[in-house]
Amino acid sequence: MASAARAEAVAPQRTSRPLRAWQQAALEQYEQASPKDFLVTATPGAGKTTFALTLAARLLQRREVARVVVVCPTDHLRLQWAEAADRMGIVLDPNLTNAVGPVRAGTQGYVTTYAQVAGKPMLHAARSTAVKTLVVLDEVHHAGDGLSWGEAVEEAYGFAARRLCLTGTPFRTKPDERIPFVRYEEDTFEGDDGEGGIGLVSRADYTYGYKEALADNVVRPVVFAAYTGTSRWRNSAGEVVAASLSEAGTRSVEMQAWRTALDPKGQWVPHVIAAMDDRITHLREEGGMPDAAGLILASDQDDARAYAKIVRRVTGKAPEVILSDDPKASKKIERFATGSARIAVCVRMISEGVDVPRAAVLAWMTSYRTPLFFAQAVGRVVRARASHESATVFLPAVRPLLGLAASMEEQRNHVMPPPKTVQGDELDLEPLPPKEREPVTLKQFEALEADARFAHVLASGTAHTGEGRPAAEPLAAEEEDFLGIPGLLTAEQTASLLAKRDDELRIRIAQRAHSDDTGELPIVDDHPDEDDAGRSWRDAAELRREVNRLVARVAAKTSRPHGVVHTELRKAVPGPPSASASVDVLRARRERLRTML
Repeated sequence: MASAARAEAVAPQRTSRPLRAWQQAALEQYEQASPKDFLVTATPGAGKTTFALTLAARLLQRREVARVVVVCPTDHLRLQWAEAADRMGIVLDPNLTNAVGPVRAGTQGYVTTYAQVAGKPMLHAARSTAVKTLVVLDEVHHAGDGLSWGEAVEEAYGFAARRLCLTGTPFRTKPDERIPFVRYEEDTFEGDDGEGGIGLVSRADYTYGYKEALADNVVRPVVFAAYTGTSRWRNSAGEVVAASLSEAGTRSVEMQAWRTALDPKGQWVPHVIAAMDDRITHLREEGGMPDAAGLILASDQDDARAYAKIVRRVTGKAPEVILSDDPKASKKIERFATGSARIAVCVRMISEGVDVPRAAVLAWMTSYRTPLFFAQAVGRVVRARASHESATVFLPAVRPLLGLAASMEEQRNHVMPPPKTVQGDELDLEPLPPKEREPVTLKQFEALEADARFAHVLASGTAHTGEGRPAAEPLAAEEEDFLGIPGLLTAEQTASLLAKRDDELRIRIAQRAHSDDTGELPIVDDHPDEDDAGRSWRDAAELRREVNRLVARVAAKTSRPHGVVHTELRKAVPGPPSASASVDVLRARRERLRTML
């Protein structure tokens, strides 16, 4: 009854903060049309979650829907959605599995993943049609990643009452790989051979781009600091090759130079980590962000662990290491988001949707280079909390990344170009870089060394080197406010300042180059579990564990099988199996078991 009363009380004013102008405008547009399908394209950090949950609250209150289902890319985001919904008075269960049939009593719906939907699409179809349901497809472009996910989503939610699609980074994909429930229109494209063709482009019902969000102070302005350097490696013929990151020539040489720069044994990585740490220190001490933090993106787990050791050596503090196969990854993300650690090293784990508002610095130390991944990763550091905040992205000065940085403010739609008419690979659009697709062995390639030096600042699509300032001319006091308040420095002044800092860092790293690096990273104890009272899906999970423990004790005491005890318990306290039972039923069963001991 308490849950029902809570659902009845859901109202738009339950949001934790006033709606932003774009959210209010999008809601008004939705309510005027009351559509079955609605696509919102909003830049990362703009507040898509708040918009979706506010709409869900209104539809629940008016009883236009009776259930809300959220589909998201990862398990961690399930928890994040459930927490956000709970703050608005909507109880969404993030722990409902495909093994459990009905939606649990005492909830207004659940949060699942695209992978789960693909596992049993008909189960999710039954859940979404049993009552009028609003289905929220978060980062819906994932339904176009592969045909299996897209087909499963269409099969599961083709007959749902309402569908709300959200995305922050529509992208170019293969011809005919449509995203379900998205409207497309024909458009003209120029093919790789220079000839024209007809393709398809998605059309959002409401669009809120990075440029608009920046003007509204919803997101932080981003400074891209590009670092070049000379890489040396041994090729498959045994020859030693040297090339600059920013002047590598052919695409193949560029990739080898880039890969060598990212090798933990070289000097490019520690130099950029030192620059990143310097930026974090400034933000904390002078930039009005005492909790400022940074993210390092690594290509794989081996690199992530090696980078973590470099962070400890360069900064004197161990970072948080967040790996996708770590069962504690979600807890580590939450701890980093709310804690005081300076740096987190991760492999894709924080690339999409994860909310870490205090993260304002990003170091791009991965060979991933797709537009989708770039926009999502940069989106982790642009969420604004105050108008004076800014974000800094340190990246290799290579053509693919500089091109993506220069197009940051462009409005993007989901694009399906005409079929290709020429042979060859797609420039910088493959889903994974060569390192992930075709592992390179030491017999074919061996990274030898790489140095690093500041190349330029990228601002508004233009590179600024800062070379126009005489070398002996001192920086003014206000310029020493290292990339401080946005607009305080011109792009040229910012570049000069970074070049000056780069020289200082070179000296600092040289002094630390011979430091001992003994022992492993210190073990950080997990934080104690938070008090989850009052959250039905958390209560239910703990109650199920407690019921199972008590059943085991009763079975041991009476010398009866567990299944017999469970059967008797369900007769004494009627209701569905524990996996789908409500909190009230589980509490009653717990009390019943206690009387049997």
